[in-house]
Amino acid sequence: MVEQILLGDCHTHLDQYPLAEMPEILDRARESGVAFAVCAGTTLQSTQNCINLAEMHEPLYAGVGIHPMEANDPVDEQVYAELERMAKSSSKVVCISEVGLDYLPASPDHETQDQVFRQHIRLARSLKLPVIFHSRESNPAVFKVLREENAGEVGGAMHYFQGDEATAREAIDCGFYISLARPLIRLPELQEVAKVIPLENIVLETDAAPQPFKKYRTNWTEPRHVQSVAQTLAEIKGVPVEEVARVTTGNLARLLRLERLI
Repeated sequence: MVEQILLGDCHTHLDQYPLAEMPEILDRARESGVAFAVCAGTTLQSTQNCINLAEMHEPLYAGVGIHPMEANDPVDEQVYAELERMAKSSSKVVCISEVGLDYLPASPDHETQDQVFRQHIRLARSLKLPVIFHSRESNPAVFKVLREENAGEVGGAMHYFQGDEATAREAIDCGFYISLARPLIRLPELQEVAKVIPLENIVLETDAAPQPFKKYRTNWTEPRHVQSVAQTLAEIKGVPVEEVARVTTGNLARLLRLERLI
């Protein structure tokens, strides 16, 4: 079955893994049908690391961004120029990611996050790159920014979606895909949402990053696990996994302008 499907992983943090592990991680991904994966930047240095990693490995692509949990200072002219330089530095940069708003108690000041998010959207529109955004306890504010900044002009995806149907439909109305990850496998309420959202509005991801809190290394999330997300979605929808792969991977490839890969 694996040889018959091609999958894409919309969002990873593979730059956080040791470089020495990357060949085996990518081998496992390829064996699971994963054709390409995006590495999301979280700081200026992380963004550069993602670009470097993408340049080293053909299946990998990069996102440029400052994570809202790292948005401690406004994006001034100098930082904006550096983000723009990195975004233009490589053809492997395919999106602005990971950006957004995070309103947990320990998160940076909301006003600063708002400014940083808006600057990234403006950069995305300037460069015609899609936006992969993060939203935690901040959906009303996120959608307000997306609409005010006309982010729908470039579109993108709502990363690691775990919201309700109304939230999903608002994201879609703003011009964004719903990005589903491994929570789909274990959350019945998310499965109910996925059941009613058309495949044409869905992409898949893993948010893969090192997970030392797990007892066994084999249980750490990797791009290969996007296959199990696709399989679960197929079961929820009552369609072949090949159909889920064809539509969701096509959505992601078109969004990132990687149609040649499918």
